[in-house]
Amino acid sequence: MIIRKLKPGEKAPMKLLSEADPSMKMVKEYVDRGQCFIAESQQEIIGAFVLLPTRPGTVEIVNIAVVEERRGRGIGKLLIEEAIKISRKSKYRTIEVGTGNSSAGQLVLYQKCGFRITGIESDFFIIHYDEEIYENGIQCKDMIRLSQNL
Repeated sequence: MIIRKLKPGEKAPMKLLSEADPSMKMVKEYVDRGQCFIAESQQEIIGAFVLLPTRPGTVEIVNIAVVEERRGRGIGKLLIEEAIKISRKSKYRTIEVGTGNSSAGQLVLYQKCGFRITGIESDFFIIHYDEEIYENGIQCKDMIRLSQNL
């Protein structure tokens, strides 16, 4: 598996990214503003993430996705580790990520990768998304914010 930044003119894997974020409008917006990286295995895209500078010295993983048939094999963890490595090389001091209150697996993964919960944005998914999101039998309402110092 190789992880690389999209080449100039190369299109982001929007279908894959929309699996992690159902708002195509939001995905398009942050893909246009951020840097998209893809994971490939035998010329097939198996994962992706997007890094977006948010404040001086701070970058956020605004999307991270792995193709369904490859989930549960550690690829997400490798993508997060690569995002951290890239952010350190780019001299960012802090890396952040946000996930839904209903995203139990993601919350565990981010904490295993060194992120700590720093806040909650109440009703984020109610305010910013047109349709209700359910995951693990729970309505996704709040954004759980996590970060780590680099």
